[in-house]
Amino acid sequence: MILYPNPNTVYPLKHYNRLCFLKNIVKNKNIIIGDFTYYDDLENPENFEKNVLYHFDFIGDKLIIGKFCAIASDVKFIMNGANHPLNGFTTYPFAIFGNAWENTMSVEGESKGDTIIGNDVWLGYNSLIMPGINIGDGAIIAANSVVTKDIKPYTIVGGNPAHVIRKRFSDQVINILLELKWWNWSIEKITGHIELLTSNNIQELKQLIDH
Repeated sequence: MILYPNPNTVYPLKHYNRLCFLKNIVKNKNIIIGDFTYYDDLENPENFEKNVLYHFDFIGDKLIIGKFCAIASDVKFIMNGANHPLNGFTTYPFAIFGNAWENTMSVEGESKGDTIIGNDVWLGYNSLIMPGINIGDGAIIAANSVVTKDIKPYTIVGGNPAHVIRKRFSDQVINILLELKWWNWSIEKITGHIELLTSNNIQELKQLIDH
């Protein structure tokens, strides 16, 4: 008897085809998705890669999303291909149009590196993640937020640009969660502790550190 969903299933909910386990529909080798991370789209979840913007193969930057993340409809990621050079007198990309302009761009747009979303992160509806951002484990990004800076683990942010609303837990609890890294447990162990993971029983949580 199977006691947990199959992470290799595209649509894990019967009679509901707007939510998918995202790793099973992504085709771009520079988009890496962890198990059980889902995307829920108001129209078609297979639109996800359309929301990863300016993601050009020749740049090579990656979008890396951890396990057990919840991604709402219309969440967008702007990748490094959107960057224009900032050090010249103009940001206009003359060189891309070729002809006599093809060798005129002396300063390329700055790459900010890979975009990395941790584990157990909730990305709210229509949020926008800028290039090279690192969002820590357990963070929550409110709907319609524009994330322009790295977000620490277990922090709730919102707004444009996104600002810290509050920490989800005390530093003590956050440190315990980051030590446990429950998302790396076997799926059998996670299944056996779901009631605890969905509670706020800190005393019982502490007991897991030594087990």
